Amino acid sequence: KRERAPTSAPASIHSWRTDSIPGRLAVTFPVVPATARRRRTMVVTVAATGSDTAEPLHSTTFASRYVRDQLPRYRMPSGSIPKEAAYQIISDELMLDGNPRLNLASFVTTWMEPECGKLMMDSVNKNYVDMDEYPVTTELQNRCVNMIAHLFNAPIGEDETAIGVSTVGSSEAIMLAGLAFKRKWANKMKEQGKPCDKPNIVTGANVQVCWEKFARYFEVELKEVKLTEGYYVMDPKKAVEMVDENTICVAAILGSTLTGEYEDVKLLNDLLVAKNKETGWDVPIHVDAASGGFIAPFLQPELEWDFRLPLVKSINVSGHKYGLVYPGVGWVIWRSKADLPDELIFHINYLGTDQPTFTLNFSKGQ
Repeated sequence: KRERAPTSAPASIHSWRTDSIPGRLAVTFPVVPATARRRRTMVVTVAATGSDTAEPLHSTTFASRYVRDQLPRYRMPSGSIPKEAAYQIISDELMLDGNPRLNLASFVTTWMEPECGKLMMDSVNKNYVDMDEYPVTTELQNRCVNMIAHLFNAPIGEDETAIGVSTVGSSEAIMLAGLAFKRKWANKMKEQGKPCDKPNIVTGANVQVCWEKFARYFEVELKEVKLTEGYYVMDPKKAVEMVDENTICVAAILGSTLTGEYEDVKLLNDLLVAKNKETGWDVPIHVDAASGGFIAPFLQPELEWDFRLPLVKSINVSGHKYGLVYPGVGWVIWRSKADLPDELIFHINYLGTDQPTFTLNFSKGQ
């Protein structure tokens, strides 16, 4: 049923209205005369219909006039559709997402300068794991690793190369750091003729879920220091009390996800130094600086939380949080080459030369 619009509509384009029909959308859309239709693409409404037993169909507000059949939602369609229609369908569905600029709980950067976006698009088709093909991109990554290492006061000279790698956010960075701790601990236990089948890691109960993932995926017991009323970060004293011979590291948080608070890494280091001296152990510290790593060096430069503390062996940081970069990019930096076991580094030569790599991912865009 259609109802002609008021006569005030333009002579060349008539407005029509569809009434509410079960399973379809009621919308108003322009009807283009036959002569115009031959020259342009008309936008029409396509909606999902069918009984409960029918195959789920894709419900969309717009499509090209060439789409005469509804699109299946979970299967490949039998034929192609014009690229403009495909773009319109997906673009309009994405309108239902939240606006990143208005999302104060995103924990990631939602705006960068247009020049940054242009650089990203200029390199989006590079698989930069192919270091021989993209040596300049590799060099840029190495420069960033060295910049961050110096920012975190790594004990390296001006002409020395820092040890670190870019990652897909801090989650991958934590996985890599945890694997390094686990392997180094296991090697030490084997040298001493002791069992190495029950590693554990000590954290506060306020850690981000990626620490739980690491523990579960790589079979490490997660020993959490419980939080107390009014004290919502890990208590260093309680953490050190939970350390034993099978502890691969203690993880401290510089910028809790829950409150943004820094944990007292300096006190943790001092207490752990004393315990290591007393027991003969060598339990190290990892600092999860995903949120605070790009804040503390600038706003609290006197705060000792980084490689200035002798037991801090690795640090992760998220570029896409307060590093002001779109997601997802993170970094993990080691204190020295001795803190990253060689057997975790793979050497590939697909393109002719040796390429060392230590990542959970392989193919990787910009």
